[in-house]
Amino acid sequence: MAKKPKLSFWQIWNLSFGFLGVQAGFALQNANVSRILSNYGADLHHLSFFWLLAPTMGLIIQPWVGAASDRTWNRMGRRKPFIFGGAIAAAIGMFFMPNSQLAIAILPPVIFGAFMLALMDASFNVTFQPFRSLVADMTPEEQTNTGYSIQTLLINIGALIGSFLPFVLTNWMGISNTAPKGQVPASVIWSFYIGGAMLLISVLWTVFSTKEYPPKEFAEFNGKNYEEEVKKEKVSFFKTLVTMPKIMGKLAVVQFFSWFALFTMWVYTTPAVAQHIWGTAIGDAASADYNAAANWVGVLFGLYSVFAAIFAVFLDKIANNFGRVKTYAISLLLGGLGFLSIYFFKGQYALIASMIGVGIAWAAILAMPYAILARSLPSDKMGVYMGIFNITVVVPQIISGLILGPLLKAVFHERAIFMIVLAGISMLLASVSALIFVREND
Repeated sequence: MAKKPKLSFWQIWNLSFGFLGVQAGFALQNANVSRILSNYGADLHHLSFFWLLAPTMGLIIQPWVGAASDRTWNRMGRRKPFIFGGAIAAAIGMFFMPNSQLAIAILPPVIFGAFMLALMDASFNVTFQPFRSLVADMTPEEQTNTGYSIQTLLINIGALIGSFLPFVLTNWMGISNTAPKGQVPASVIWSFYIGGAMLLISVLWTVFSTKEYPPKEFAEFNGKNYEEEVKKEKVSFFKTLVTMPKIMGKLAVVQFFSWFALFTMWVYTTPAVAQHIWGTAIGDAASADYNAAANWVGVLFGLYSVFAAIFAVFLDKIANNFGRVKTYAISLLLGGLGFLSIYFFKGQYALIASMIGVGIAWAAILAMPYAILARSLPSDKMGVYMGIFNITVVVPQIISGLILGPLLKAVFHERAIFMIVLAGISMLLASVSALIFVREND
């Protein structure tokens, strides 16, 4: 069997460079969509219902994209057509999301915002899975950990830039951070424009700097005969699902609790910080204090990405020395403690300490499950299995979206800080699940 050639650092860097821009856009979405929808008139306890659109798009799109990219080959490549097409659609969504006035004659602003959220997240999902599979396709086994660690580093650099943009534009460039109800502050609008441009430029870098292996050569690297593979009858999606490696089911338990926590954080951190630290009233989304809190949440999200990027630099060596499972579990434990500490802190700067644990957990969530999976999956079904694995990401988010809003209203009386406490408990359960269900020899 022919062996994949080792890649240089810059070749591995180029493989995932486009993810930097995609994640900048995704970070802008995560930090600002609750704010935008609140400005458009959405009630606090309804936010999780709007956020349901995001994981629903992932559930529908990623398995299909994974299966389609496994079978695709044209002059652009195997994964790159999906990466490029998804980036264009995402950039369009980022332009329109903060500009409801363009469609106000047709749709109410909050409905328009919901449609744009669906478009953006669907497009991000089109790019996510092919980027994951591209690393597995191109790297030899001994560079898999390195490949996903570098991808995690780039993801978090992009998230840092996207998260900081509104704060930087407001505090360093003097762009307005408030707007009348029904409109979005100029600082957010320009952040989305800049993020969309970054997305397109970085994806084009990956598309033009990376050459995927042709189908025949790729088959030889994986010990298969290309002509025989072409003749094989297509296997149904259901059969592929029921014959998936058992490790996917074990990781699904960990994924459930960790992504339940992440979804809760993205939806409720802004109102939680506004109420808990700035003392804003429930439902007050137009005040200067609420928008100052929202900008600070963007900074916090950027900082957890900084801590994740730093940890990603060492993650490869830590995982090689202590094992992937232990590294994964301890990282999730620190993330849970980070969430819980937010409740006990009363000053905005103290929350930076909380982000250290959250960032470590985020780095591990982005890298460890995929590194564990990459060499357990058949190369000819890498895309479809990575797409199926994404179900373990979106299902907990859908469940979160369905139950969190009623829970916030009926149990916590719209005090959003208790949703962050709930996220911390869920992340601790993820850590315990990793130790119980996942084994190093899986």
